[in-house]
Amino acid sequence: MPTPPRSPRSTAAPRRRPQSPAPRRAPRKPASPARRPRWGMRAVTTLSVVVLASAGIGHAVMTSLDADITRVDPFKDMKNRPQAGHGMNILLVGTDGREKISKEERHKYRLGGAPCHCTDTMMIVHISEDRERASVVSLPRDSYAVTPAHVDQVSGKRHNGHPVKLNAAYAEGGPQLTVRTVESMTKVKIDHYLEVDFTSFMKTVDVVGGVPICTAAPLKDSYTGLNLPAGQHTLAGGQALQFVRARHVDGASDLGRMKRQQRFMAALVERLTSSGILLNPMKFRDVTRAVLGSVRADKGFGTDEMLDLGRAMRNFSPSSSEFTTVPIGRMGFAVKGVGSTLKWDAEKSERLFHALRQDQPLSVHQSRGAARIVPVAPQQIRVQVENGTRTAGLGRRVDAALASTGFRTTKAPVTSASRDVRRTIVAHDPRWDRSAKSLAAALPGSELRAVKGLGPTLKVIAGADFERVRKVRAEDPGQGEFGVVRGDEVACS
Repeated sequence: MPTPPRSPRSTAAPRRRPQSPAPRRAPRKPASPARRPRWGMRAVTTLSVVVLASAGIGHAVMTSLDADITRVDPFKDMKNRPQAGHGMNILLVGTDGREKISKEERHKYRLGGAPCHCTDTMMIVHISEDRERASVVSLPRDSYAVTPAHVDQVSGKRHNGHPVKLNAAYAEGGPQLTVRTVESMTKVKIDHYLEVDFTSFMKTVDVVGGVPICTAAPLKDSYTGLNLPAGQHTLAGGQALQFVRARHVDGASDLGRMKRQQRFMAALVERLTSSGILLNPMKFRDVTRAVLGSVRADKGFGTDEMLDLGRAMRNFSPSSSEFTTVPIGRMGFAVKGVGSTLKWDAEKSERLFHALRQDQPLSVHQSRGAARIVPVAPQQIRVQVENGTRTAGLGRRVDAALASTGFRTTKAPVTSASRDVRRTIVAHDPRWDRSAKSLAAALPGSELRAVKGLGPTLKVIAGADFERVRKVRAEDPGQGEFGVVRGDEVACS
């Protein structure tokens, strides 16, 4: 099926198609602000809806699946909204629904007791107007926010705008207050609202046959029960849930968890687009049913929207996706009556959301394999170069090549005591072994040599085998203004 032509840019609001009445379901219990789940990745499966539709299975199948979606109206009576930009903006919200998970699974995966119907995961997914790129921006649940005036959905009382943590907006005013608060903070107009719980998350991961994840170091979290040794793993639904919930594997807490969530999303997209699942009608149906079984969406996101978007994105791949977290200016920002919050960096955040409004990529695109991923960014590694051969100028050539790749060289290469070095050597203090491995990756064929007491400056003794310096970049890039990483940069090699 041909790709729909790119539509001309327009600032008009997205056209909404009339929808047939959706089956009515029992109302959800009001969210309780007293309990908040300690897991993060309930929104990840919703991105699959967009990708899975790319199989173009047909209108009839999608229409039947459309009936499984519970409808909400997060845009009711909203006024003074931001001006529409280019492309499509979807707000993904994760809740803690677990009614369909057995007691045994709850105990095994440490899911706690009754759900609180609250949220601690929010992401803006921007789909470019040409349908060739998806930009995912995570909004930390503890972000400092000020709600617009609203009626509390629990107490029924009317509140003026007041400071809260971002996740409290859902507890007080449900989807509508959540959308209003996010739009007020970002000035990005939200076109569609999608809400999922982790019941569909576990089912989706199992249906696709598990998701490959690579870990450079062991991951262990006593709260979720996660216990992964370093290496490559294929996570099934329950273990995947532990992976994306974990908050205590390092000192980064929620920010570290969001990075792992983004890696999981990239790995899920890789799995869906490379395994042939999208080309198998039966698998497509099964996966989509797993995704949509626990989804709530706005009335305007229906069969036609999913099919149009899916057909246009049928060539979507991990390299088409980019992930980041809104820039944080101040950690532990104390607010009376609210507690410790994360305050966004006003200038960087504005530039980030301006890029979304203007449909611009958040990162400079590089072809896969253009730079090898390493544990430590070259900008953080100081290097002294020595010429270990009798070739005049080799030291200067190696120094310049390393500097152009980002390493902090001394720019003053010297002659080594040994002039017959055949294989290039990376000498390093054992305490800086991760930096040494990153530097060695930039020098193909080099030898690592530990030297106690050498200190933080690494030494490169250029040998007769030197040919070139390979481009490298940080495993957790964070080098651009927004710390953006593309999907193909975090997938397992």
